[in-house]
Amino acid sequence: MNLLNISGSPHVHSDESTKRIMWRVNMALIPALLVAIAYFGISALIISAISVLSCVLFQWLVEKYILKVPSTICDGSAVVTGLLLAFNVPATIDMMWIVVIGALVAIGVGKMAFGGLGKNPFNPALVGRVFLLISFPVQMTTWPDVSKVSFFGLDTVTGPTPLGLLKGRGAEALDQLPQAWDMFIGHIGGSFGEVSALAILLGAAYLCWKKIITWHIPVTFIGTAFVFSAILWLVNPVHVGVDPTDGMTKLLGFIDPLTTILTGGIMLGACFMATDMVTSPMAKSGQIIFGVGCGLLTVIIRTWGAYPEGVSFAILLMNSVTPLINRCCKPKRFAC
Repeated sequence: MNLLNISGSPHVHSDESTKRIMWRVNMALIPALLVAIAYFGISALIISAISVLSCVLFQWLVEKYILKVPSTICDGSAVVTGLLLAFNVPATIDMMWIVVIGALVAIGVGKMAFGGLGKNPFNPALVGRVFLLISFPVQMTTWPDVSKVSFFGLDTVTGPTPLGLLKGRGAEALDQLPQAWDMFIGHIGGSFGEVSALAILLGAAYLCWKKIITWHIPVTFIGTAFVFSAILWLVNPVHVGVDPTDGMTKLLGFIDPLTTILTGGIMLGACFMATDMVTSPMAKSGQIIFGVGCGLLTVIIRTWGAYPEGVSFAILLMNSVTPLINRCCKPKRFAC
């Protein structure tokens, strides 16, 4: 006897699947990975491989021995988490067990503790990254000097990132700041997967073409950060002056908006982590609110917080209010 399952409309057929979507996201990350290898050498590839293998292994172990459910490691989601986690660590990190711990926290705490893919309220890669940043601040903020990296050598000369220079407020920071083109193509220090805005935008364009993400979160995230930092910069542009509080010559004022969006993790966060369909709002209006909140929080944390970077904290904070945004911005019902 054949039983028919009857459900309400709409009845939409699509060949899209979780596996297909996740592997397309992995493909979109390839340009950023190739640029990282070109600039930071084989260490970027080694860190990425260790992170991916660790994430896949931990997900398999949790599913098999703790949750006791069929394995889903072939759907590509663990690979996405591993790549994004690797993209958020410096290429100079030589204690690879730190990356393994980050993978354990990302998969075990950020993802599988809530039941697996589709149930996690926070982006797993960002959970792992923030844990590592708080637990190992020295290793996670020791950056390679990209102009002096050896392709086959893991020991490289360290140097400051553009955000680190500006956060330090040294009078010489303006002279050491890279040119806009160098920041756009990735010839700067930082976490190796976030340095090239060009490579990240190419990957984001592919995801938009395949309709895996929409423009709403990336554009509003980057646009809000640009506009907010532009307002601050117009009010008090960055300059060298005497700090009235201590009489020392320092860098005063606010950085320009172009430097704001081309440095740090704004591009990577806006295009690949804030757009995570599990942890971001469903409705387009909610996604715009989400992107605006991420942009505002990022600039606020960068400007007045203790850390030079604020993307990870901003996205996680907005992840926490996603359920509230979904309640306020419900998609239009069919046949209503």
